[in-house]
Amino acid sequence: MGIVSVIDEMVSSSRVHAWAYTTAGEHGRPAKGVAIVACMDARINVESMFGLPTGDAHIIRNAGGIVTDDVLRSLLISQRLLGTREILLLHHTDCGLMRFNDSQLVPQLEREAGSKLPFTLGAFTDLDEDLRRSLALIRSFRFLVARNSVRAFVYDVSEASLREVV
Repeated sequence: MGIVSVIDEMVSSSRVHAWAYTTAGEHGRPAKGVAIVACMDARINVESMFGLPTGDAHIIRNAGGIVTDDVLRSLLISQRLLGTREILLLHHTDCGLMRFNDSQLVPQLEREAGSKLPFTLGAFTDLDEDLRRSLALIRSFRFLVARNSVRAFVYDVSEASLREVV
């Protein structure tokens, strides 16, 4: 028998816990009608933080929880096809995207790969400023039904507290 990878362990665990699977409703509609855009940081359990059982919300995660074209695409599908009507944006303190500068890292990556990076990394220095930028992007994206029903929060990882950004 070979070495068992972490993914093998996760797949095995998913079989054991298949009994806990719940559906979000017809065609994956989230029961609470909310979509959450959050950072992929492994320290943050979005569902637990907001008391959301499986099926209550669409959780869209990426590095930094930044609003990208793909996030807008996902929000559009979430609203237009699956009925969400509110959006919650979530950033957090001690975020990895605050630890580097695109203008320093991108040239290094492009030299190593020998080609141009096809997207921006999205590093930022100010959580509130980036959330305000994200709010503005969503509110100006006319394809969204509920583009004015969006709120933004910063989660303080050391205090386990939320602060709304307006």
